[in-house]
Amino acid sequence: MSDNALKISRRGLLAGAAGAAAMASLSPALIQPVSAKAAMLGTSRPTHYRFKLGNFEITTINDGAIPIPKVHPIFGKNQKIEDVQAFLKENHLPTDKMSISFTPVIVNTGKELVMFDSGYGEERRAKGAGKAVAALASAGFTPDQIDVIVITHAHPDHVSGLMENGKAVYPNARYLVGDVEYNFWSPKALLESSNKNMARRAKAVHSNLVPLAEKATFIKPGADVVTGITSVAAYGHTPGHMCFHIESAGKRFLIFADTTNHYVVSLA
Repeated sequence: MSDNALKISRRGLLAGAAGAAAMASLSPALIQPVSAKAAMLGTSRPTHYRFKLGNFEITTINDGAIPIPKVHPIFGKNQKIEDVQAFLKENHLPTDKMSISFTPVIVNTGKELVMFDSGYGEERRAKGAGKAVAALASAGFTPDQIDVIVITHAHPDHVSGLMENGKAVYPNARYLVGDVEYNFWSPKALLESSNKNMARRAKAVHSNLVPLAEKATFIKPGADVVTGITSVAAYGHTPGHMCFHIESAGKRFLIFADTTNHYVVSLA
């Protein structure tokens, strides 16, 4: 590049200064940013994720997320609160609150469409969850296409999406639930528990799962849901919590349920 190309002429410099002065003299009303016709929509989350497993196709759908007003001891119960807060800060996360998400899973075997858990449904829709049916539509499915619904365990975020306005959301589905799990949550006496969390969870079961009992099969560990999907005992998170082992064309996958409610803290 020549020296002449690098030089700024005195005339050009003066012209630029004059232009800047003219802009500075304009009324603020004339230089305000243009308003967009669309409102700001906030952050977005993907509605689903799909991948192949052998001859099966697996789709995870986003039921949404809800805020929780504290982190410890919900997460890091075996750690000091100061250590949990320091960990959150290191990962650029708030130390006093958290958002946790819910992810039902759809397995297309080529013969049947199997859905694991239902999400929150109308119970928490106002708070940001209960979006499974909408996510299902975005993923290319309709509720009447679901052939089988498997309940890993009976917490509200797994069963509350089964019913809406007193009707089954998935009208053509049959249901599979662990017998230990159902027998624990279904007694009416649990509705009167002095433990508010227990009573709330029992209410979700009685409102959403008990009405579907006639269409349900109560299974034990080792039972086949359909060919290629088998139940596995994982008691502890709830009395009858089960995982499900999926295998197709030599590829294997395990649905744990409730192992990674948060993308950082749960994995850590």
